[in-house]
Order: sequence, then structure tokens, then C-alpha cells
Amino acid sequence: MIRRLYDWTMGLAGHPRALWALAAVAFIESSVFPIPPDVLMIPMILAMPWRAFHIAAVATVASVLGGLLGYAIGYGFMDAIGRPVLEFYGKADKFEDLAARFNTYGGWAVLVAGVTPFPYKVITIFSGATQLSLPLFVGVSVLARALRFFIVAALLWKFGAPIRDFIERRLGLLFTLFVVLLIGGFYATRYL
Repeated sequence: MIRRLYDWTMGLAGHPRALWALAAVAFIESSVFPIPPDVLMIPMILAMPWRAFHIAAVATVASVLGGLLGYAIGYGFMDAIGRPVLEFYGKADKFEDLAARFNTYGGWAVLVAGVTPFPYKVITIFSGATQLSLPLFVGVSVLARALRFFIVAALLWKFGAPIRDFIERRLGLLFTLFVVLLIGGFYATRYL
């Protein structure tokens, strides 16, 4: 089953509308979707290494735009839903303290979440909820997402054939590692 999924993804990577699919996944992953764009980006670069940096640029732009949607969700729904719930439980003052601390170090949080497997969408929504400076949020998001996607693109562009061979020979192991990282990211979001 994993082999069929891999073959399907590699086939999709060569499709004429693959960049649009990548842009859509990168956009919604930054605000609500749990699957990272790397799942599509990596096979696309392996299938078309000469377009590696173009693919990384599309993923970066779409991800930052999706991050703005996440920011808007946090900004809009915090006032509409989050604040009344906090007030009902008498915790509104605690949120203000947390928001102040987050805004002091929020740029670092955006950078870490944008580069690592930590779910970026959590930080985009929280940035809006705490009203982190929008120019700071956008600037750090561009830097973080570009770092993440362009480093992956450069490595695949440089070492693509051996990496593709490695992936195809150890597909089950890599899939298991991906699932562990995905679950670990959700665990970190929930408990840290």
C-alpha cells in the first residue's frame, strides 16, 4: 500500500498541475491541514530536480500566505470565541500575561516552528490570537519557510538520485519515521 501511495505521489509530482497542488497544500497546512507540504514537494523535486528552487519558492510563498490566514483565524476567533470562554472561567488575565510573554519572544517561536517539524499552524494561529506584530510575523515567516524549503530543495537538487534510490529501497522505514515525527509534533504541540 505504501509503495502504491509513493508511486501515485511520484506520478502526481510530474503532473502539469503539480505546482498548484503543492501551493494548495502549503497554503492550507499553514493554518489548518495536518500534513506538511514536504510530502508533495520532495517527490516533485526528485521527479524534476532542475525545478527544485522554483518548487521551493512556490511552497514558501503559499506557506506564508497560508500563515497569514492562520494569523487571521487567531486574530478573529480569539475575540469572538476564545476571550468569552477565558472570561467565563476567570482566566482572561492569564491570557494577557501569556500573550505579553509570547509577543516578547514570538519572533523566535515563529522561526522555530517555521523551520522544524513543529506544527507551524499552531504558531500562526497563536500569533494572531496574541496580536504579534504583523510585520514581524510576516518577515520571520518568510525567512523560516524559505530556509526550510530551500534547504530541502538544495539537498535534493545536489544529492537527488542517491536520495531517491535510498527512499525507494527503505520506503517502509521512512514512512514510519515520518509518522513518528508527525505524531511527535502533535504531542509537542499538546503537551509542551
